[in-house]
Amino acid sequence: MSKAKKTVKVITIDIEKCNGCRACEVICSSYHAEPKYSSNNPARSRIRVIRDPLKNIFLPVYAGEYTPAECMGRNKYIIDGREYSECDFCRASCPSRDAFKEPDSGLPLKCDMCEDDPTLEEPLCVQWCLADALVYEEREEEAEEEPKQEDMEIGLRALADKYGLKELVSAVARMAQKE
Repeated sequence: MSKAKKTVKVITIDIEKCNGCRACEVICSSYHAEPKYSSNNPARSRIRVIRDPLKNIFLPVYAGEYTPAECMGRNKYIIDGREYSECDFCRASCPSRDAFKEPDSGLPLKCDMCEDDPTLEEPLCVQWCLADALVYEEREEEAEEEPKQEDMEIGLRALADKYGLKELVSAVARMAQKE
């Protein structure tokens, strides 16, 4: 595979500044509602604030790529005397947990950096972060060129993983008969 320059877009998170207001969750779920801004359901947000209210710690985590399998890492981390698992900080949508899955369909959610037409200068969660805990960055990196799996295929794979391939094929066949 050849090497190519690509622009990598990331949101840097400063947990020292996050106050847990969840404005990022609210604006994200509103932006991704159908039609836009018509409803607000943080379960549909592509960013989640993980919290430890006793220690007053808040950690925003935004959704990453879908992974069809559970990870092998089950390491524990101790931060300020509290134990956390790797899943607490994971950005992936995977079969072992409900984080970053559309609540009605179970389809995986992924942060799209609010890319739309017209494009925004930075994602809305960053714009609406009252504490400046989220910072948007773009940088050029050399990367292997890989063919990307289409969004539809990712969604179908998630449904097949959840309900089984046989059930998915049966549902598509029933839909085709109705048309």
